[in-house]
Formats: sequence, structure tokens, C-alpha cells
Amino acid sequence: MEQMPNDLMGYDRAITLFSPDGRLLQVEYAKKTVSQGSAAVGIAGKDSVVFAADKRLPEIEKLIIPESIEKVFKINNTTGAAMSGMIADGRALVEKAQMEAQQHQLTYSEPADMLLMIKKISSDMQVFTQYGGARPYGVSILFGGIRNDIPSLFMLEPSGIFFQYKAIAIGEQSNAINKSLEDGYKESMDVDALVKLAVKSLKAGDVKLHPDRFEIAVIDKTGFRKLGKDEIAKYL
Repeated sequence: MEQMPNDLMGYDRAITLFSPDGRLLQVEYAKKTVSQGSAAVGIAGKDSVVFAADKRLPEIEKLIIPESIEKVFKINNTTGAAMSGMIADGRALVEKAQMEAQQHQLTYSEPADMLLMIKKISSDMQVFTQYGGARPYGVSILFGGIRNDIPSLFMLEPSGIFFQYKAIAIGEQSNAINKSLEDGYKESMDVDALVKLAVKSLKAGDVKLHPDRFEIAVIDKTGFRKLGKDEIAKYL
């Protein structure tokens, strides 16, 4: 285990303490948790967004049902999410986003704007970086879908900050996966090309290619759908 420098000892005991060099160590620990989670990829193409996530089934659990592990979620018909890190934390945030989407639909009879949902979730994440008695969320979340008829993709970090991307990977081996995305990405890609790039990029991160391990979802103008095991097998 890596030893902490003596001048930082004690500054990681509470989220409200800045270290002498201006760091919130508990937030950095949360980011470390994300980097140890199984990989997830999001890619926005010319008319769709694709998510691919490695569920990394526990090898000691021989009788586990793969479908019981979820890393890709439907928010509403135009928006989906994928995550890496502490999945329980991510699920709690996804449920908040789903509730926001439902309330907006009931109130205004139209789909909720994805960016407004993201701002609400990012604010909830940021609050847990400044008050004592709680820890930061140990998860990063990809939100993607069709916004104003344009495929859009965002990534939220444990600190509460978010950025928009054309393509991004989170989780373990994300550097290698992102390098593959940079080399292969084109804005003109259709759904088929996006899924192939997602699988190729995950392979670059040494992810074992097996249909039971993967969740792949597509969001386009027709809505949100997950690929079946047979469809995934063809791409693998």
C-alpha cells in the first residue's frame, strides 16, 4: 500500500479539510475508486449515442445471473446513462435523474432536457464534497442521448464537475481505451460503426470479450434500446 507523505497525514480524515497544497484528498480517493471500476464507454455519432460497459462478472460467483448486473440504464426515451466505480452510488444518482425526467414529463408533457438533469445531478454530487458527515460519491457517470436533435454525451466526475465529449471511456484501463477511441473516432459514424469502435476500444483495454460480460445500448431518434446477447455476440 502506498504510503501517504507525512505532510498530508490527517488531511484525508474529513472532506472539509484542504491539504496545504489545496487538494481535497477524499475527492481524490473517490476518483481512484472510479479508476478501479470496470470500464464503460460512451460514443456520440452522426445520429446516435452508443454505450458499452464491461460488467466484469465475479469469477468466484459461478452461479450468478449476468442479467442481474446492470451498468447501463434508461433515464427516459431520449437519454441513457452508464457508470464506473461504486455501482450502488451510481444507481442512487440514476434514480434521481429518472425521477427528474418523470416529473418534468408529467408537468410539461415533454421529455426533460438532458443538460438540466445533468446539472441537477452534478449539484448533488458537488454538495458531498463540501460538508462533513458524508463521503463523496465514488462513481463517474456518462449521460448521453438526443438533445435538440443532436447526439450528445456528457461525463460527470465525483467532484461534481461535468464535460461534454464526442467519445470517452471511464474506469480501469481508460487511458488505453481513450487512445483507441481517439484513433478510430469519426463524427460521421452510424450505429453499427459506433458499436464496433466501442468493442474494439474495450479490447484495447484488455477487457475479456464475452457476451455475458457486456451491456451495449443505443439511443437514437427512435428511442433507447439495449442490444440482446445474440446481437452483442455478433459484434464480439
